[in-house]
Amino acid sequence: MLSPIRAGQHTLRNRVIMGSMHTRLETEPDGIAKQIAFYAERARGEAALLVTGGFSPNAEGIFDPEGPRIDDPEEALGLRPICEAVQAEGSLICAQLLHAGRYAKIEGCVAPSPIRAPINRFIPREMTEADILRTIEDFAVAAANAQAAGFDGIEIMGSEGYLINEFTVTHTNKRQDDWGGSAANRHRFPVEIVRAVRERCGPDFLVIYRISAADLVEGGAPADEIAALARKIEAAGADILNTGIGWHEARVPTIAYPVPRGAWRKAAANVKAAVSIPVVASNRINTPQLAEDILASGDADMISMARPFLADPHFVKKTREGRSDEINTCIACNQACLDFIFSDRPVGCLVNPRAGRETEFRDTPTDTPKKVAVVGGGAAGMATAAEAARLGHDVTLFEAQDKLGGQLNLARAAPGKDEFDETLRYYAGQMQKHGVTQRLGQRAEASDLEGFDHVVIATGVTPRIPDLPGIDHPSVATYAEILSGDREAGDRVVVMGAGGIGHDVAEFLVTKPAETANSDVFCETWSVDPEFVSSGALAGDPLAPKPSRRKVVMLQRKTAKPGAGLGVSTGWILRNALRKHGVEAMGGVTYEHIDDAGLHIVADGMPKVIAADTIVLCTGQEPERALAQELTARSVPVTMIGGAKEAAELDALRAIDEGVRLAQGL
Repeated sequence: MLSPIRAGQHTLRNRVIMGSMHTRLETEPDGIAKQIAFYAERARGEAALLVTGGFSPNAEGIFDPEGPRIDDPEEALGLRPICEAVQAEGSLICAQLLHAGRYAKIEGCVAPSPIRAPINRFIPREMTEADILRTIEDFAVAAANAQAAGFDGIEIMGSEGYLINEFTVTHTNKRQDDWGGSAANRHRFPVEIVRAVRERCGPDFLVIYRISAADLVEGGAPADEIAALARKIEAAGADILNTGIGWHEARVPTIAYPVPRGAWRKAAANVKAAVSIPVVASNRINTPQLAEDILASGDADMISMARPFLADPHFVKKTREGRSDEINTCIACNQACLDFIFSDRPVGCLVNPRAGRETEFRDTPTDTPKKVAVVGGGAAGMATAAEAARLGHDVTLFEAQDKLGGQLNLARAAPGKDEFDETLRYYAGQMQKHGVTQRLGQRAEASDLEGFDHVVIATGVTPRIPDLPGIDHPSVATYAEILSGDREAGDRVVVMGAGGIGHDVAEFLVTKPAETANSDVFCETWSVDPEFVSSGALAGDPLAPKPSRRKVVMLQRKTAKPGAGLGVSTGWILRNALRKHGVEAMGGVTYEHIDDAGLHIVADGMPKVIAADTIVLCTGQEPERALAQELTARSVPVTMIGGAKEAAELDALRAIDEGVRLAQGL
């Protein structure tokens, strides 16, 4: 991973690329300054090559009305300070050129054929041959603009279901002219783009092509067509082939936590076998050990990681210095990266509040060290303690349990969310490194907290017990009892509550652990061809039923669709997984009482009894504030954060952000 590699006319200092990701930082006040800070920090962390978020080569290709473009030479020159900041740190930087095609959320979007994307309300206009030739020229002009702005190269986005990818497969290309029909005709558009860029920008300019190595949609490319396209792209002048996995409309998860680490490496290996230029593996690679294994095995020549550089911009540097145990690992939650982007907010990171907000934080030690007590060793407490100690405060952390983690120990039980182990490891390691005194197994009393300059209450939440007749029935368990393993659920389960916790509990009850840990089992569950040779790399219907031995019914009082409040980029995965495993979900119910017959409800105005061996309460949380109230009465300076401040869903994103920001402000 740390060895240099030659690509085109350039030598990269190692084999790690920071992959392209949308940041929306360009829409912020002082957008250039924020982008400089963002990219320079990752270059400082020794990523060999950074790829920007996608710039459209023309007006039709923008992803949304605020999407960035690079077709104006003068505006492109405004990006030069970003390039200079990255290059000053010893890294290369490439601008990604991305035409959104039928995914563009604008009137007048275009595509090879007028087929609306299921994730877009706009119907695309079919491109004429004149449109196609003009767009090829637009890519060449955009690449020249990037070159003039100081970029070392460009990445041409040919995957993920965007315009170029739409031309290459029969799923979206129904043309009967020279740009459709045969594979040779469908490949013509990307090949001509690469050729035009190379001719315009010369041999010294780095050209990366991101090829779709597994479309994961019906009518997607089979392996032989992907290999043929790869060879043509190489011959047209590309220096590197990066691999993309899945279209945005695919019904197979590709980068979220339910996907096993390294699940797509074989797809990259198939491309590598076809060409002689470097090939990059991507998606769900988040540790140096896995990256090293993929490279050493010969499956790829380089590794692309995007979100892991949000979680820790110094991923490569820490590895080189033998400090890989200090890497803040991406847990693939998508909560502050993709979900923020899809809700028109700048990119962030659950485990690293600095990501995208580098200009808001300081690293200089405090001039006025304080003696700080942190009560609670969950996400909020650990983040506060680690950051405060790093900045030079004298910190003591009290945790009533004999282990750290708090609600993270429950969250990690959900399928795929054992990635939270990495967050626990990181913050525990940071506390140890910076000298936090830990009092585990000690429930802090007010008397223990005398003499501290500041007390932080991060005591979290407890499950809310609804006022319902029969709530003390032996069949009733809390989500905490189920996820912790203190209670074993029976074969017939009712989950009361269909929010994030309810969905996690339901999936915990019906999903085999191997589905999110073993690539072969994952592929079987989601009907993916494990060899990635079939059309679209599919081996059937991704939503085909995979019934569980348990019969689980999930209920909610709200009339809204169950799961409506889940994350934009992960909610559909959870809902589809539960449907596949036979989980029934009902909204608009009224809970009546619980007895030996089960849970009595009213649904659609009719009384009903749902027989159950186990009834799991996912009915909300209550904040643990008793200690805070006692300290306030004694005039002790107290700040509440995390669940103690606001008992919503188990929100590690808010907890860690509040903890780090509090420590910064002490």
